[in-house]
Amino acid sequence: MNATVINDFSELGFNWALMAPVLVVLFGAIIGILLEAFVPAKQRWGVQCAWSVAVVAAALLAFAPSFGAFDLQTGQRLVRGELIVDGFSMFSQLVMLIVGLLALLPMIDRTGNRVSAFAGQPSDIPGSFQEEQTERRGYQRSEVLPLSLFSLGGMMLFPMANSMLTLFVALEIISLPLYAMSAMARYRRLLSQEAALKYFVLGAFASGFMLMGMSLLYGYSGSLLLDQLALAIPYRVASPALLMTGAALMMVGLLFKIGAAPFHAWTPDVYQGAPTPVTGFMAAGVKAAAFLAMLRFFSTVVVQFEANFKPFLWTVAILTMAVGTFFGLVQDNIKRMLAYSSIAHAGFILIAFTKGALNANGAVLFYLLTYGIATIGAFAIIYLVRVSNEDGVGTAEQHSMSAWAGFGKTHPVLAGCMMLFLLSFAGIPLTAGFVGKFLAFSAGVQGGATALVICAVIASAITAFYYFRLGKIMFLDPVAENTTVAPHAEITYVAIGMCALLTVLLGIFPGSVLDILQNTAIVIP
Repeated sequence: MNATVINDFSELGFNWALMAPVLVVLFGAIIGILLEAFVPAKQRWGVQCAWSVAVVAAALLAFAPSFGAFDLQTGQRLVRGELIVDGFSMFSQLVMLIVGLLALLPMIDRTGNRVSAFAGQPSDIPGSFQEEQTERRGYQRSEVLPLSLFSLGGMMLFPMANSMLTLFVALEIISLPLYAMSAMARYRRLLSQEAALKYFVLGAFASGFMLMGMSLLYGYSGSLLLDQLALAIPYRVASPALLMTGAALMMVGLLFKIGAAPFHAWTPDVYQGAPTPVTGFMAAGVKAAAFLAMLRFFSTVVVQFEANFKPFLWTVAILTMAVGTFFGLVQDNIKRMLAYSSIAHAGFILIAFTKGALNANGAVLFYLLTYGIATIGAFAIIYLVRVSNEDGVGTAEQHSMSAWAGFGKTHPVLAGCMMLFLLSFAGIPLTAGFVGKFLAFSAGVQGGATALVICAVIASAITAFYYFRLGKIMFLDPVAENTTVAPHAEITYVAIGMCALLTVLLGIFPGSVLDILQNTAIVIP
């Protein structure tokens, strides 16, 4: 009996070395849930923080044996073809771990009076006696940390998926923890819970569309594997409508996750309502994972009929850039402004998904890495800027842009870092964002999408206005009276410093990283 089980397991094509990074994260999340059950409440927060950071660090170390276990140029199929490990998926996982580690630092920080960004008891009614008792006893809800590990594990699994079923499972592993995490904000609780409900309902609709598309593609090809679907396309010429409809519905689920228009409606509300560290995690991690999964779907399946798919892609890209650009101009809430900025960036990245640019995987990975780093840094600073009470102590976060007036005069280092991240978003030279945009736009020109690139350049110039407007508010306007910075935020300062350093280094010295990505991040069809 035992020998049979081992033989059957080995026949799946499971490779522990290649799966080590994602398995470390997922098993670490499971152990984190057990820690919730067995560690005493008073020690639980500290134990969970140390464990979560250790898990991500161990996953990064697990890449050493992974890279030596296969040929990056040819890749390897695992679990009977359900997963593909190639240069693209390995570097995608590395990007997700870097983003995840940086996003985790503000989550575990306890600022001011030693409280985190998360409610002690999210089910308490804001302002109620129960909430007052929870605050007095110093309760901390630490389950958000294993939830973030589950979501990170799904993000790492997403670009590896060669099966539509695995793709959907990975999507749900990403999404379900985020629905709960979005509702856990310590301040503005009702807004947070409203955001979580919107995210859940709209996410369920998007998942339904994606499942419908998968069923149509399965009916078209007779297989759930993406590579088998690609092989079937030349021989199933009698049902193009089934193929195109299925692919379009599949794309709806992925476009929802990246916040592309017209599937973007959840983005501003959820970014505003969710706890700010979670917003940074979503804006950087979920967007990157969805784009990377989309890139594999495009490179494997859509490349077979890309000429027919071009109008759909161009329409979505132009609409996404327009919505992100023009709606961002009228925002006064800084988190909503960055939400529309995120939508605009989704449109910019979509330019790389044009004909002839499907091998520009390194450019997409570099863009997502640099955008994610700047995004986490920006939201980490937003997490620190607080409304000051009568004693000058920071309480709730200060999201009104007018309240940031004079921030550069009172806190020049933080304001300088924020301006650096904004310059990177705008694509100003000597920042990492400039290199990312240049690569994406160059890929579009090489793919024959010059008109789309011209639209993107115009949109990028317009978005620079609301970045520089915030800079003007911070450095030139009179100092706002009721704004302060949360004290005792050393861990968040470390995250901000790391993000700022990487933004500068990748902007000035991108060559070695680009060479590695462009030469080895190859999608195996």
